[in-house]
Amino acid sequence: MRRLLLAVALSVAPAGGYAQDYPSKAITIVVPNPPGGMNQIHAQPLSTVLEKLANQPAPVVNRPGGTAAVGTASVVNAPPDGHTILVTTPNLFLVLEKDKLYGIKSPYSLDQIALLALLSADPLIMVVHPSMPVKNVKQLIALAKAKPNEIVFSSSGPYGITHMPTAMFLDATGLKMRHLPTTGGGPAILQALGGHAQVTGGGPAALYAHIQSGKLRPIASWGVKPYRALPNVPTFKSMGIDIEAYLWVGLFTGANVPEPTRNKMRQLIGKAAADPLFKQALEKVQVVPDYRDEPQFRKFFDADYKRFAAAIQKIGKL
Repeated sequence: MRRLLLAVALSVAPAGGYAQDYPSKAITIVVPNPPGGMNQIHAQPLSTVLEKLANQPAPVVNRPGGTAAVGTASVVNAPPDGHTILVTTPNLFLVLEKDKLYGIKSPYSLDQIALLALLSADPLIMVVHPSMPVKNVKQLIALAKAKPNEIVFSSSGPYGITHMPTAMFLDATGLKMRHLPTTGGGPAILQALGGHAQVTGGGPAALYAHIQSGKLRPIASWGVKPYRALPNVPTFKSMGIDIEAYLWVGLFTGANVPEPTRNKMRQLIGKAAADPLFKQALEKVQVVPDYRDEPQFRKFFDADYKRFAAAIQKIGKL
């Protein structure tokens, strides 16, 4: 009789196994971009710490394509057992808003994605090539007004995370510059370093070394308050330009993963984010650790999504 009851219990066990057994196999960390960049900066130390905490492999898998849509869709379509984690930026919803604008069917929707935790949220920084006779935003505005469509700004691609903040700046000031889209944040910075673009925006981690060496000049931050490693760089808000943008990195999984399993994932991620090895890895490259569990991350995410969605609709088709 006991064997029969055990067999019945096993037959009705939820898909993906019991949450208390989590994790029961390798945890795949999906980076929806090529190697390098902010997602990789977070994924590699996360992998190291998760392997230590969970006693399971935690390989980082790069699945680039479609402005992060390919890798994101792969997580949405993964088995709902909690063993697949997506590491991504605001591109998660930027690509959806772009598709909506152009009437394109997206490979995933936000209701297919569950938030797990925020890992960092650094403000983007605007920089100019040192050959530019510009040392602050006021001077940039004056030069752009005198030379409409002559100044070139580079970005990670149309409607991407380093395009939209500059587009918001141009919309707020009524300026016109030429857009040089590239295949990512790194290539956009390279265009500015080479002088092919005079202006660009990016996360502090990617820009800091170039700022310190004098190869790029910072003139403004998209944060509410100055970035701690660049305290003398003013925010746009402090200059009366009401724009805000962050290069945040968060963790997600499929919404079809059962809630008990997601809770186990969040507990494990919380421990990893608190690990000194993880924090030190971020701080080493000038990323400020800013762990927020799902409830706090949800508030931040919704506000950021609303801000960017409104900006994309206002800017419209390019």
